[in-house]
Amino acid sequence: MSSSTHHTIGVVGAGTMGRGIVQLFVQAGHRICCFDAADGAAAKAIDFVTDMLQRQVAKGRLTGHDVERLRARMQASTQMSELADCDIVIEAIVEDLAVKQQLYRALEDVVAPTAILASNTSSLTVADIAAACSRPERVAGLHFFNPVPLMKVAEVIAAVRTSAATTETLRALVEGAGHRAVVTADQPGFLVNHAGRGLYTEGLRIVEEQVASPAEVDDILREAAGFRMGPFELLDLTGLDVSSKVMASIYEQFQHEPRFRPSSLVAPRVAAGLFGRKSGAGWYAYDGDRKLRDAPRAVPPLPPGLTVWVDPAASQRESLMALVEAAGAKVVDEPGADALLVLQPWGIDATAAAVARGLDATRCVAVDPAPGLGLHRTLMLTVATARGMRDAALALFTHDGVAATVIGDSPGFVVQRVLATIVNIACHIAQRGIASVPDIEDAVRLGLGYPQGPLAWGDALGGARVLEILRAMQAATGDPRYRPSAWLVRRVSLGLSLRTAEAKR
Repeated sequence: MSSSTHHTIGVVGAGTMGRGIVQLFVQAGHRICCFDAADGAAAKAIDFVTDMLQRQVAKGRLTGHDVERLRARMQASTQMSELADCDIVIEAIVEDLAVKQQLYRALEDVVAPTAILASNTSSLTVADIAAACSRPERVAGLHFFNPVPLMKVAEVIAAVRTSAATTETLRALVEGAGHRAVVTADQPGFLVNHAGRGLYTEGLRIVEEQVASPAEVDDILREAAGFRMGPFELLDLTGLDVSSKVMASIYEQFQHEPRFRPSSLVAPRVAAGLFGRKSGAGWYAYDGDRKLRDAPRAVPPLPPGLTVWVDPAASQRESLMALVEAAGAKVVDEPGADALLVLQPWGIDATAAAVARGLDATRCVAVDPAPGLGLHRTLMLTVATARGMRDAALALFTHDGVAATVIGDSPGFVVQRVLATIVNIACHIAQRGIASVPDIEDAVRLGLGYPQGPLAWGDALGGARVLEILRAMQAATGDPRYRPSAWLVRRVSLGLSLRTAEAKR
């Protein structure tokens, strides 16, 4: 197996992913032989890639001569035997284990004994694919993301019998093409889909509990926490019919691990055909590609003579009091009979916070301290908060033009719950050795588009704070999905960064 700069690469499967793989590696200087069992499909793929290269000429990124040179390196094959000279073959065909195994058996009869066979599978266990081969040590996963040339990360999946030389050759291949190669064990969801479970599962759980609507969850996570898209926007984009199978598969493959438990909200929506954008309706309704939204809640006027008590234990007490005074309300030192009572709990709900402080729950509103107060504010009600106090809080905390969302009672608000879950899952991935800390961080940033890696995010929030949130949510709900990872607990106990690797044995 060569580790030289240039390879002859076979790409089996001329669909969207196969075409992207062809383009990526031909531009990286490799010779490409594309094969597809469907008549004419490989030739159409080469034409498609050539057209994509021509578009780069118009943008000044390539010259016409460059396109001619790259076109000469691509070959459309009509027979699998034409892959004989390939030292690496990347398969991007249908996600069907039996079909893939049949292909790999046939490929072993064609390519040299030293050629690497790599699968772009996103959901199948690579060891299952390799089980069909006489040389499983040369079989690995090489999972790209769509669109391949633009998504600058690929997972190199080492199955239990994959050789270190195979893994290293594929890592160097990906890095040589300008992408970040993250090496991951052959576990359910590999690295990116595994790390991404928290956003979906916790978002669904929040809606299940009637804490907030899908649109409200998306708004909070996008505007307050910095996600490019919220979980329900993403589910509509990928298609709930597809995502539901992934959620169920990862849950099953991890032996019903509570952290990955799917939501009972999903199956009825799939049965109703509410898949998302492609079906015209999902969690949102669509007019073509345009998402339709209900009109935002009208902000009531600030009541005259409003008095506000801010909990002395609030993390952002000084800033909250400044907001109150800037809006023209009066800060009071005691929770008098008419005052709006403002709390900032971590990990517990507003009702529990009110009871713990002996406050009148009808006048309590909690403000999430996790994302700060500058981008988007989340206001949480107790189960007894009076409508007048709700309206007063909404008017007060939007008076300076910053948007706010009112949610129902929830241990951990929305941002705390989702971020703590994401960090905890990443800690568990690190604890199990599924991937290294740098690979976890880069895979999540590049593959999922999160603002920062999950362990760095945990450090920014504070490992002790994440642990506090998880323990409070587990105590409030009794749900083992919130049990803290040992990786998290040990580093918090020692005052270490969550990115601290295990000591060498």
